[in-house]
Amino acid sequence: MSSTGSVLRWPSSEAVLEQARAWAERQAATHPDLEAVGVFGSYGRGDAGVGSDLDLLLILRHCDLPVWERLRRWDTGALPLATDLLVYSRAEWDSLPQWNPAFAAVLARDVRWLVGKVAALGAMKGDIEVAADFDGPLAEHFDALS
Repeated sequence: MSSTGSVLRWPSSEAVLEQARAWAERQAATHPDLEAVGVFGSYGRGDAGVGSDLDLLLILRHCDLPVWERLRRWDTGALPLATDLLVYSRAEWDSLPQWNPAFAAVLARDVRWLVGKVAALGAMKGDIEVAADFDGPLAEHFDALS
């Protein structure tokens, strides 16, 4: 007896991360303001499975666009899974522990950098000033997540 149905295979974690790294490298090559790309969530923790989506964190040197505008320039269609993006400016990333400490702790624990690497959250040095009361464009969005 033969089957006329198709069998779908979920990509391995290694394949997903390899494709995510290649995507991140292409983005870095064409967007000079992109400082780093990291993966977090289940792929960052290493416990992804069938049905997991891909969560990517992009750190830009500078970004004044509102949250809903930030995602437009990043085409994730070449990635093998549904992908959620977080796009932070460097200043927002550096100040995240002040305006959303719970989410900052999750990211500090789970992010695996694919391209570039930025200072660990809460470990600011040198000439970077950390805002104590951040109320930038992402504050309202992530207050809802904490």
